[in-house]
Amino acid sequence: MFKWIKNYWGTIIILLTIIVVYELITDIGQVLEPVLFPGLSKIIPALIKSLPELRNGLISSLGLLIPSYALALILGISLGVTIGWYEPLRKNFSPIFHGLSPIPPTLYIPYAITILPTFWLSSAFIIFIGSFWPILNGTIHGVRLIEDKYLDNARALGLKGIKLLRKIVLPAALPMIFSGAGTALVFSFVLLTVAEMFGAKSGLGHFIQYYADFSEYDKVLAGLIAMSFVIILIMSCYELLKKKMLYWTSKR
Repeated sequence: MFKWIKNYWGTIIILLTIIVVYELITDIGQVLEPVLFPGLSKIIPALIKSLPELRNGLISSLGLLIPSYALALILGISLGVTIGWYEPLRKNFSPIFHGLSPIPPTLYIPYAITILPTFWLSSAFIIFIGSFWPILNGTIHGVRLIEDKYLDNARALGLKGIKLLRKIVLPAALPMIFSGAGTALVFSFVLLTVAEMFGAKSGLGHFIQYYADFSEYDKVLAGLIAMSFVIILIMSCYELLKKKMLYWTSKR
Protein backbone atom coordinates (compact mmCIF):
# COMPACT_ATOMS: atom_id res chain seq x y z
CA MET A 1 0.00 0.00 0.00
CA PHE A 2 2.83 2.39 0.96
CA LYS A 3 4.64 1.52 -2.28
CA TRP A 4 1.48 2.21 -4.30
CA ILE A 5 1.06 5.62 -2.61
CA LYS A 6 4.74 6.38 -3.21
CA ASN A 7 4.42 5.55 -6.93
CA TYR A 8 1.18 7.46 -7.49
CA TRP A 9 1.37 10.35 -5.03
CA GLY A 10 1.25 12.84 -7.91
CA THR A 11 -1.92 11.24 -9.30
CA ILE A 12 -3.50 11.25 -5.82
CA ILE A 13 -2.77 14.97 -5.39
CA ILE A 14 -4.24 15.79 -8.83
CA LEU A 15 -7.42 13.80 -8.08
CA LEU A 16 -7.83 15.38 -4.64
CA THR A 17 -7.38 18.83 -6.20
CA ILE A 18 -10.06 18.10 -8.80
CA ILE A 19 -12.44 16.83 -6.10
CA VAL A 20 -11.87 19.92 -3.90
CA VAL A 21 -12.34 22.32 -6.83
CA TYR A 22 -15.49 20.48 -7.96
CA GLU A 23 -16.92 20.62 -4.43
CA LEU A 24 -16.12 24.34 -4.17
CA ILE A 25 -18.01 25.16 -7.39
CA THR A 26 -20.98 22.85 -6.69
CA ASP A 27 -22.10 22.12 -3.11
CA ILE A 28 -20.28 25.05 -1.49
CA GLY A 29 -20.20 27.83 -4.07
CA GLN A 30 -23.21 26.83 -6.24
CA VAL A 31 -21.37 28.25 -9.26
CA LEU A 32 -22.49 25.53 -11.68
CA GLU A 33 -26.04 24.55 -12.56
CA PRO A 34 -27.01 22.21 -9.65
CA VAL A 35 -29.18 19.89 -11.78
CA LEU A 36 -26.44 19.16 -14.33
CA PHE A 37 -23.60 19.32 -11.81
CA PRO A 38 -24.78 17.86 -8.47
CA GLY A 39 -22.26 17.95 -5.64
CA LEU A 40 -20.65 15.03 -3.88
CA SER A 41 -23.38 15.21 -1.22
CA LYS A 42 -25.73 13.82 -3.90
CA ILE A 43 -23.33 11.79 -6.05
CA ILE A 44 -21.90 9.62 -3.26
CA PRO A 45 -25.32 8.51 -1.88
CA ALA A 46 -26.48 7.86 -5.47
CA LEU A 47 -23.35 5.76 -6.09
CA ILE A 48 -23.89 3.69 -2.94
CA LYS A 49 -27.60 3.22 -3.66
CA SER A 50 -26.89 2.17 -7.26
CA LEU A 51 -24.15 -0.37 -6.47
CA PRO A 52 -26.33 -3.48 -7.10
CA GLU A 53 -27.53 -2.03 -10.42
CA LEU A 54 -23.99 -1.02 -11.37
CA ARG A 55 -22.70 -4.50 -10.52
CA ASN A 56 -25.26 -6.11 -12.83
CA GLY A 57 -24.41 -3.54 -15.50
CA LEU A 58 -20.71 -4.33 -15.16
CA ILE A 59 -21.35 -8.06 -15.60
CA SER A 60 -23.43 -7.34 -18.70
CA SER A 61 -20.78 -4.97 -20.13
CA LEU A 62 -17.93 -7.42 -19.57
CA GLY A 63 -20.03 -10.17 -21.17
CA LEU A 64 -20.11 -8.03 -24.30
CA LEU A 65 -16.60 -6.58 -24.17
CA ILE A 66 -14.47 -9.65 -23.37
CA PRO A 67 -15.51 -11.99 -26.24
CA SER A 68 -15.49 -9.13 -28.78
CA TYR A 69 -12.02 -7.94 -27.77
CA ALA A 70 -10.67 -11.50 -27.44
CA LEU A 71 -11.80 -12.34 -30.99
CA ALA A 72 -10.19 -9.13 -32.29
CA LEU A 73 -7.00 -10.03 -30.44
CA ILE A 74 -6.82 -13.58 -31.84
CA LEU A 75 -7.64 -12.64 -35.44
CA GLY A 76 -5.62 -9.40 -35.38
CA ILE A 77 -2.41 -11.05 -34.16
CA SER A 78 -2.67 -14.21 -36.28
CA LEU A 79 -3.52 -12.32 -39.47
CA GLY A 80 -1.04 -9.55 -38.65
CA VAL A 81 1.88 -11.98 -38.26
CA THR A 82 0.92 -13.83 -41.44
CA ILE A 83 0.40 -10.73 -43.58
CA GLY A 84 3.38 -8.90 -42.10
CA TRP A 85 5.68 -11.84 -42.76
CA TYR A 86 4.66 -12.73 -46.32
CA GLU A 87 5.39 -9.80 -48.63
CA PRO A 88 2.94 -10.76 -51.45
CA LEU A 89 0.06 -10.78 -48.93
CA ARG A 90 1.21 -7.47 -47.40
CA LYS A 91 1.56 -5.87 -50.83
CA ASN A 92 -1.96 -6.84 -51.91
CA PHE A 93 -3.82 -6.32 -48.65
CA SER A 94 -2.18 -3.09 -47.43
CA PRO A 95 -4.14 -0.75 -49.78
CA ILE A 96 -7.39 -2.40 -48.63
CA PHE A 97 -6.43 -2.02 -44.95
CA HIS A 98 -5.46 1.63 -45.52
CA GLY A 99 -8.91 2.25 -47.01
CA LEU A 100 -10.97 0.38 -44.41
CA SER A 101 -9.18 0.96 -41.09
CA PRO A 102 -9.86 4.74 -40.80
CA ILE A 103 -13.65 4.27 -41.21
CA PRO A 104 -15.37 5.02 -37.85
CA PRO A 105 -16.93 1.77 -36.54
CA THR A 106 -20.11 3.67 -35.60
CA LEU A 107 -20.89 4.00 -39.33
CA TYR A 108 -21.43 0.23 -39.40
CA ILE A 109 -24.18 0.39 -36.73
CA PRO A 110 -27.22 0.49 -39.08
CA TYR A 111 -25.75 -2.28 -41.26
CA ALA A 112 -24.91 -4.44 -38.22
CA ILE A 113 -28.43 -4.04 -36.81
CA THR A 114 -29.98 -4.89 -40.20
CA ILE A 115 -27.78 -7.88 -41.07
CA LEU A 116 -27.07 -9.52 -37.71
CA PRO A 117 -29.93 -11.36 -35.95
CA THR A 118 -29.59 -9.92 -32.41
CA PHE A 119 -28.64 -6.65 -30.79
CA TRP A 120 -25.91 -8.41 -28.81
CA LEU A 121 -24.20 -9.58 -32.01
CA SER A 122 -24.54 -6.10 -33.54
CA SER A 123 -22.89 -4.50 -30.50
CA ALA A 124 -20.20 -7.19 -30.37
CA PHE A 125 -19.42 -6.60 -34.04
CA ILE A 126 -19.00 -2.84 -33.51
CA ILE A 127 -16.57 -3.43 -30.63
CA PHE A 128 -14.77 -6.15 -32.59
CA ILE A 129 -14.25 -4.10 -35.73
CA GLY A 130 -13.06 -1.08 -33.72
CA SER A 131 -10.53 -3.22 -31.81
CA PHE A 132 -9.42 -5.32 -34.76
CA TRP A 133 -7.72 -2.64 -36.89
CA PRO A 134 -5.29 -1.24 -34.26
CA ILE A 135 -4.21 -4.78 -33.29
CA LEU A 136 -3.81 -5.89 -36.93
CA ASN A 137 -1.87 -2.78 -37.98
CA GLY A 138 0.30 -2.87 -34.84
CA THR A 139 1.20 -6.52 -35.48
CA ILE A 140 2.00 -5.96 -39.16
CA HIS A 141 4.27 -3.01 -38.31
CA GLY A 142 5.89 -4.99 -35.51
CA VAL A 143 6.79 -7.82 -37.90
CA ARG A 144 8.03 -5.44 -40.60
CA LEU A 145 10.29 -3.53 -38.18
CA ILE A 146 12.29 -6.60 -37.12
CA GLU A 147 15.92 -6.02 -38.04
CA ASP A 148 17.37 -8.37 -40.64
CA LYS A 149 20.39 -9.23 -38.49
CA TYR A 150 18.15 -11.04 -35.97
CA LEU A 151 16.48 -13.04 -38.72
CA ASP A 152 19.84 -13.86 -40.32
CA ASN A 153 21.23 -15.06 -37.00
CA ALA A 154 18.12 -17.19 -36.39
CA ARG A 155 18.39 -18.74 -39.86
CA ALA A 156 22.08 -19.41 -39.26
CA LEU A 157 21.03 -21.40 -36.19
CA GLY A 158 18.68 -23.47 -38.33
CA LEU A 159 15.38 -21.85 -37.43
CA LYS A 160 12.84 -21.58 -40.23
CA GLY A 161 9.11 -21.74 -41.01
CA ILE A 162 6.69 -21.86 -38.08
CA LYS A 163 9.56 -22.29 -35.61
CA LEU A 164 11.14 -19.03 -36.79
CA LEU A 165 7.80 -17.21 -36.52
CA ARG A 166 7.10 -18.58 -33.05
CA LYS A 167 10.56 -18.17 -31.51
CA ILE A 168 11.84 -14.99 -33.18
CA VAL A 169 9.24 -13.06 -35.17
CA LEU A 170 6.38 -13.09 -32.68
CA PRO A 171 8.50 -12.15 -29.60
CA ALA A 172 10.30 -9.42 -31.56
CA ALA A 173 6.98 -7.95 -32.68
CA LEU A 174 5.47 -8.03 -29.16
CA PRO A 175 6.15 -4.33 -28.29
CA MET A 176 4.18 -3.15 -31.33
CA ILE A 177 1.50 -5.80 -30.75
CA PHE A 178 1.02 -4.55 -27.18
CA SER A 179 0.94 -0.98 -28.44
CA GLY A 180 -1.88 -1.82 -30.87
CA ALA A 181 -3.68 -3.96 -28.29
CA GLY A 182 -3.56 -1.12 -25.74
CA THR A 183 -4.99 1.37 -28.23
CA ALA A 184 -7.67 -1.17 -29.14
CA LEU A 185 -8.55 -1.78 -25.48
CA VAL A 186 -9.10 1.93 -24.81
CA PHE A 187 -11.12 2.26 -28.02
CA SER A 188 -13.22 -0.80 -27.11
CA PHE A 189 -14.44 0.99 -23.94
CA VAL A 190 -15.58 3.94 -26.03
CA LEU A 191 -17.40 1.66 -28.46
CA LEU A 192 -18.88 -0.40 -25.61
CA THR A 193 -20.47 2.74 -24.19
CA VAL A 194 -21.76 3.80 -27.62
CA ALA A 195 -23.11 0.31 -28.35
CA GLU A 196 -24.95 0.11 -25.03
CA MET A 197 -26.43 3.58 -25.45
CA PHE A 198 -28.22 2.94 -28.72
CA GLY A 199 -30.49 0.10 -27.67
CA ALA A 200 -29.18 -2.09 -24.85
CA LYS A 201 -31.27 -2.97 -21.81
CA SER A 202 -28.33 -3.44 -19.47
CA GLY A 203 -24.70 -2.45 -19.04
CA LEU A 204 -22.82 0.55 -17.67
CA GLY A 205 -23.41 2.57 -20.85
CA HIS A 206 -27.13 1.82 -20.66
CA PHE A 207 -27.16 2.85 -16.97
CA ILE A 208 -25.68 6.26 -17.82
CA GLN A 209 -27.94 6.85 -20.82
CA TYR A 210 -31.09 5.68 -18.97
CA TYR A 211 -30.68 8.13 -16.08
CA ALA A 212 -29.52 10.93 -18.41
CA ASP A 213 -32.88 10.59 -20.20
CA PHE A 214 -34.61 11.23 -16.84
CA SER A 215 -32.20 14.07 -15.90
CA GLU A 216 -30.99 12.18 -12.80
CA TYR A 217 -27.47 13.48 -13.15
CA ASP A 218 -26.35 12.38 -9.68
CA LYS A 219 -26.76 8.79 -10.95
CA VAL A 220 -25.24 9.70 -14.32
CA LEU A 221 -22.09 10.98 -12.61
CA ALA A 222 -22.13 7.99 -10.24
CA GLY A 223 -22.20 5.74 -13.32
CA LEU A 224 -19.32 7.66 -14.91
CA ILE A 225 -17.25 7.31 -11.73
CA ALA A 226 -17.96 3.57 -11.57
CA MET A 227 -17.08 3.14 -15.25
CA SER A 228 -13.85 5.12 -14.83
CA PHE A 229 -12.88 2.97 -11.87
CA VAL A 230 -13.45 -0.22 -13.88
CA ILE A 231 -11.43 1.14 -16.83
CA ILE A 232 -8.54 2.11 -14.53
CA LEU A 233 -8.61 -1.36 -12.97
CA ILE A 234 -8.60 -3.16 -16.32
CA MET A 235 -5.88 -0.89 -17.78
CA SER A 236 -3.77 -1.47 -14.66
CA CYS A 237 -4.05 -5.24 -15.19
CA TYR A 238 -3.13 -4.73 -18.84
CA GLU A 239 -0.04 -2.70 -17.89
CA LEU A 240 1.04 -5.39 -15.41
CA LEU A 241 0.70 -8.07 -18.10
CA LYS A 242 2.59 -5.87 -20.56
CA LYS A 243 5.38 -5.26 -18.06
CA LYS A 244 5.66 -9.00 -17.40
CA MET A 245 5.67 -9.98 -21.08
CA LEU A 246 8.02 -7.15 -22.14
CA TYR A 247 10.32 -7.51 -19.15
CA TRP A 248 13.35 -6.35 -21.17
CA THR A 249 11.75 -2.90 -21.61
CA SER A 250 10.68 -2.43 -17.97
CA LYS A 251 13.74 -0.31 -17.07
CA ARG A 252 13.01 2.32 -19.73
